Amino acid sequence: MAMRKKFYIETLGCAMNVRDSEHIVAELTQKEGYEPTETLEEADLILINTCSVREKPVNKLFSEIGVFNKRKKEGAKIGVCGCTASHLGEEIIKRAPFVDFVLGARNVSKITKVLHTPKAVEVDIDYDESQYAFADFRSSPYKAYVNISIGCDKQCTFCIVPHTRGEEVSIPAELIVSEARRAARRGAKEIFLLGQNVNNYGRRFSGEHPRMNFTDLLKAVSEIEEVERIRFTSPHPLHMDDAFLQEFATNPKICKSMHMPLQSGSTRILKAMKRGYTKEWFLDRAAKLREMVPDVSISTDIIVAFPGETDEDFEDTMDVLERVRFEQVFSFKYSPRPLTPAQNYADQIPDEIGSERLSRLQARHGEILDEMKADRIGQVHEVYFEELRPGGMVAGRSDNNMLIQVEGSEELLGKTVPVKITEAGRTSHRGAVVA
Repeated sequence: MAMRKKFYIETLGCAMNVRDSEHIVAELTQKEGYEPTETLEEADLILINTCSVREKPVNKLFSEIGVFNKRKKEGAKIGVCGCTASHLGEEIIKRAPFVDFVLGARNVSKITKVLHTPKAVEVDIDYDESQYAFADFRSSPYKAYVNISIGCDKQCTFCIVPHTRGEEVSIPAELIVSEARRAARRGAKEIFLLGQNVNNYGRRFSGEHPRMNFTDLLKAVSEIEEVERIRFTSPHPLHMDDAFLQEFATNPKICKSMHMPLQSGSTRILKAMKRGYTKEWFLDRAAKLREMVPDVSISTDIIVAFPGETDEDFEDTMDVLERVRFEQVFSFKYSPRPLTPAQNYADQIPDEIGSERLSRLQARHGEILDEMKADRIGQVHEVYFEELRPGGMVAGRSDNNMLIQVEGSEELLGKTVPVKITEAGRTSHRGAVVA
């Protein structure tokens, strides 16, 4: 019997990249007869699914694929996929001639085509995959990522994503609900809806489809009997209207964790970023969330040292940090990206100032997390377990997205049980199952 071909895939970046990789795995295994391997040296096909949101991962790409080329077995192919593939295109093969094909983030469905086309470059950001029927694969049987849109219509001056994922197109609601229903019936009790701006859902469809906004979509998914939990990312603060917040607060299936990308606390900088909202609007939405859902967990993204950011602007960001007290912060120094207006702005901030501001922001947020820890000891949360951890531990997340580990076995996987927190940390906690 012939040996099946094997592939190795490395995924960088966001949850949408994770879902793109799942689509690639499904197409390769079900249509090309490949099977996955975690050992690069035995792979017949090596893939890296890239991220281009910041400069560092892009710079790392060529050294990474150089290492892959040295370690691969004879005859193995190397493919570069994702957002960096979208914006560099043919340049990748020019700089690294041993790369066999380049597949952009908007062209995932073409994986079986490029696999058989020498030096293929498929990076069309206008390509429409919104109704493509991907083969089915999920990396976890307990949680299902479901794309609800592709692309992004925002023009944030720091962001390269519209140039790598193209114009925003919503996936028809009936396809989303059907996919969520299939996943839930196969055991995925948690559905994770994905889009660059999920609460902008319904703005544009490919073809004629019934109008539906994100709030209505949440209601439709929650009507699937087997679905117990719904999460989503990323909503845009600009589109957090009262109807959306009301549905979030009152629908028992929607998990009470909200990612609200702040980017900057300065209204002046937010305008330069073309974010579309003010500091006051963001604080109003966060305060309303805390009022409607007292145990809500709010996470955010923050960029420090955006061009022209003064000390006063940075203090505005620190003020929002103090007033909202985010449970999680993804924070970065501004990174100039190609194809974005901000890379050409005057008043680029010196690196040492950016580093100092980032350190100060992260240090204060660490203190805030430490202040929260004491209140969490003794709390009881409903935890959905989905992962085995070393040392006889099982990990899962509470409704409000706290990572909690308990002693246990695979018998807990896929179950939601009450857990009492016994040890609280900054990013994860330990607990004991309540009998």
